[in-house]
Amino acid sequence: MTARKEVPTVAQSTETDWVSRFADEVIAEAERRAPGKPVVVASGLSPSGPIHLGNLREVMTPHLVADEIRRRGHECVHILSWDDYDRYRKVPAGIDPSWSEHIGKPLTSVPAPPGSPYPNWAEHFKAPMAEALREMGIEFHPISQTEMYTSGAYREQILHAMRHRREIDAVLDRYRTKDKPGAKKPKQQQKPVDEAELAAAEGSGAAAEDDGSAGAAGYYPYKPYCSVCERDVTTVTSYDDETTELAYTCACGHGETVRLSEHNRGKLVWKVDWPMRWAYEGVVFEPSGVDHSSPGSSYVVGGQIVREVFGAEQPIGPMYAFVGISGMAKMSSSKGGVPTPADALEIMEAPLLRWLYARRRPNQSFKIAFDQEIQRTYDEWDALERKITESTAQPADAAAYRRATRTATGELPSTPRPLPYRTLASVVDITTGHDEQTLRILGELDPDNPVKSLEETRPRLDKAERWITTQVPADQRTRVRDEPDTERLAALGDTERESLRLLLDGLDDHWSLDGLTTLVYGVPKIQAGLSPEAKPTPELKVAQRSFFALLYTLLVGRDTGPRLPTLLLAVGADRVRKLLAA
Repeated sequence: MTARKEVPTVAQSTETDWVSRFADEVIAEAERRAPGKPVVVASGLSPSGPIHLGNLREVMTPHLVADEIRRRGHECVHILSWDDYDRYRKVPAGIDPSWSEHIGKPLTSVPAPPGSPYPNWAEHFKAPMAEALREMGIEFHPISQTEMYTSGAYREQILHAMRHRREIDAVLDRYRTKDKPGAKKPKQQQKPVDEAELAAAEGSGAAAEDDGSAGAAGYYPYKPYCSVCERDVTTVTSYDDETTELAYTCACGHGETVRLSEHNRGKLVWKVDWPMRWAYEGVVFEPSGVDHSSPGSSYVVGGQIVREVFGAEQPIGPMYAFVGISGMAKMSSSKGGVPTPADALEIMEAPLLRWLYARRRPNQSFKIAFDQEIQRTYDEWDALERKITESTAQPADAAAYRRATRTATGELPSTPRPLPYRTLASVVDITTGHDEQTLRILGELDPDNPVKSLEETRPRLDKAERWITTQVPADQRTRVRDEPDTERLAALGDTERESLRLLLDGLDDHWSLDGLTTLVYGVPKIQAGLSPEAKPTPELKVAQRSFFALLYTLLVGRDTGPRLPTLLLAVGADRVRKLLAA
C-alpha cells in the first residue's frame, strides 16, 4: 500500500468544514452537561428491511463528529441502537405473503427470509449493515433494544413513565389538537416532506408508531407484546402504580394481568421510548431525518418529554437530508431493491463512499451513482487526491479527504496504484475479467512504469469489474468484433480510408495510453493540414467525432463505446490492424 500524503490534523476551530464546527459544539455541550465523562453520540437503525444508503447518513453524521472528537484526544462513545424490538409492520416485496402472520411481533421474533443463515428477521438485516460499517472504519457500540427490554434494563424507566403517564399525555395532547375540528394549523417550518421521504423514514422507529393514545381506560405509554401470539395488538385496560399490576387484552382473544415490575415483554411507545433512551444513555449528539422537523414529530415531542418527564436534555444535532441514487427515485426501505451500503461497497472503495457523506453538510441532499456517473465521481476523487499531493486543495476539501481516508485509529486500506476507474471498467468490460488479458493491457498503459501485478490495482479493479457485471446493462457492454465489417470497409470514402491508414501507421510509435490519445485526436488534425498539437476548432471537433464513430463501428459495431485509447490497447495492435485494414 502506498502512503497517502498526510493532511494536517484538524485543530479546534481552525477548519471551515461542518464536522469541525459540530465537534466544537458537542465538546462544549458535553463539558457543560457531564464534565470529565466520555462524550456520547448516537444513531438508531431499525432492521425492518434492507438498511439503505439514506439510513447510512444516520450513522455517518455522528461517526464523523465522534471521530473528530477522538482526534482531539477526547474519549467518545458512538452508540448504535438497533431498534430490533420494533414491531414487524408489513411484508416487503419478494417475501412470501404468509409472513403477514408475523405482523405485530418484535422483529427478533419474526423468522428470517427463506434461505437466510440468520436466526431471525432482525439479525438477517443487521448483519450486512454491521459488516459494511466495519469495512468503512466506523467504530460503534451496538445496543440491541430487544436485549435491553427483555433483560429488564429499562424497568425503572418504564415504571417512571407509567407513573408520569398523565404528564406525557398532556405533552402529546398539545399536538393532537392540530387534528381536532376547527383547530388552527401550526405554521409550516420547513418545506413539506413528500411521501417518498416519509417512506424512507421507516428505517427508524419514527414511522407508523402510535403514541399510546388515550382509550377508555386512560392513557398508557407502554405496549405489551401478547404472551400467547407475541404481537402488540394489545390494549392496556388497567394499571396500579402501587402494585405495578397491569391488565391487558389482545386481539387474539387472550387477556392477563402481569406485574410490570417483573414483566419484560413489551416496550414504551416510540415517542416516549426515544427520549427515555436519551436520558438513560446521556446522549449529547444525535442527528435526525427531516421527517422529524414537523410539529408533533417524535423529535419535537421527545424534546419536551425528556425534560418534563425524565429530567434530562435533548441531544443537539442537525436534521439531515435524504440521499438519492443516480438514475433512481428516492429511496424507501419499505420497498425491495433499494441499494444498501453493502451494495455500494461492491462497486466503490470505502474511502470514496465515506467522502460522499463527509463533503456535504448534513442538510444537503446528494446522490450516489450506480450508473455511468460513478466514473465521473471517481474522476473527482482522483483529482482531489492530486490536489492533496500538490498541497493545492482548499482547506474544507482537504479535511473531507482526510476524514474519508483515515479515522482517529488509522488509515483505511487503499489501492496501491489507483488507475482511473473508467479505464479499469473499460478494460474488464472488454476482457470480461480475464486476468492475463487484463494484466497485458494495464501493463501497456504506461510502458515507462508498467503495471506488473493486478494486486497493485486492487481493490479498485475488483470494484470496477463488479460495476461492469452488475450495473451495466448487457446491451451496453462492449463486444469487440471477431471479423472485419467487410461491407462497411468496402463503402469507405477516400477521407475515411486515409484516416484509418494514418492511425494504423502510427500504432507502433504511439502504443501507450498517452500516445494513443495523441494519435486518435491527432489524425483529423493532420488530415486538416494542422499540427497534432493544434487546438481544436468547432469544425475539427466535428471531424474528430466522425472519425471516432467510424472506429467504434468497425471495432465494436456501434457508434460509441469505451474511450478509444483504452479500447485500442485492449483489442491489441494485431487485432486492430485486422479489423481496420481497408
